[in-house]
Amino acid sequence: MKKPAHHVLVCASFRMSGEPQGVCHKKGSTSFLQYLESELADRGLDVAVSTTGCLKVCDRGPAVVVYPENWWYGHIDSEEAIDAVIDSIESGVPAADYVIA
Repeated sequence: MKKPAHHVLVCASFRMSGEPQGVCHKKGSTSFLQYLESELADRGLDVAVSTTGCLKVCDRGPAVVVYPENWWYGHIDSEEAIDAVIDSIESGVPAADYVIA
């Protein structure tokens, strides 16, 4: 299996009990997965997308992390925000408006 150039982790707020409890899930983080994956494919980017357990940044959720850059983004709750994350992957420059410091 070829490793992707990037990996996007989307917080799905799952906790040890298996139930999604956090802010990210409640604010619809998993509802934009299809848009994220289709936009990445349309742009021809070599990116894997995975959902995660709680990333512990609930006050800034929905949260997304891009590796290998280790860019943490918060308030990713619209197509505009997702586009900014994808643009950052393409350009190699973090999307400053969404960076979790």
